[in-house]
Amino acid sequence: MTEAEHGAGLPAPEPQAHAPEHEAPLEPPPEPGKSLADRLYVPAIVQGLGKTLKHFLQPKATVEYPERSIYQKEEADRAIGHENARYRGEHILVKDAQGREKCVACLLCMSACPALCIYIEPEPAPAEWKDRERRPKVFELDMLRCIYCGYCEEACPCDAIRLTPKFYQPSSSRTERVYDKTRLLENNPEWQRPQRPKK
Repeated sequence: MTEAEHGAGLPAPEPQAHAPEHEAPLEPPPEPGKSLADRLYVPAIVQGLGKTLKHFLQPKATVEYPERSIYQKEEADRAIGHENARYRGEHILVKDAQGREKCVACLLCMSACPALCIYIEPEPAPAEWKDRERRPKVFELDMLRCIYCGYCEEACPCDAIRLTPKFYQPSSSRTERVYDKTRLLENNPEWQRPQRPKK
């Protein structure tokens, strides 16, 4: 069967429509950095100064720590503004009603500390102290190793060590973060109360 006979009775194929010729391409936009203003960084400088002035005139959203604390009442509009009694901050050694340290050097806090940051060296208590046999000659607490777990506070039978809401204080050397007995007794005077405050 010839090609003509095979195509007999079939509609003739429609001529293919030619694709329209593409329009002339538009001129590309000028590349950034070509103009004189871009070369002088004028738009970028103006935009940066505008954004800086915009944020400069807005109310501050940060607290100038350590001069200010997020727990102070004056910072209530941008921070917490009140102390949280359950916050575990820096430690204190508690004084009794006579102004003596309540610690009896039983070493329970040193044994309970998982970070091994407490070192106590006991000594006999003065003879006029009839309520105890020992007191700490050396009491050191390494704040860099402390994990603020509160185990020392829970282990102490005399309520002699507490974690207060005092926020972490920055320092410039490692030795400043090792608190001795004198510093722990005077660390947070506001929380030096013989009786434990209710939480």
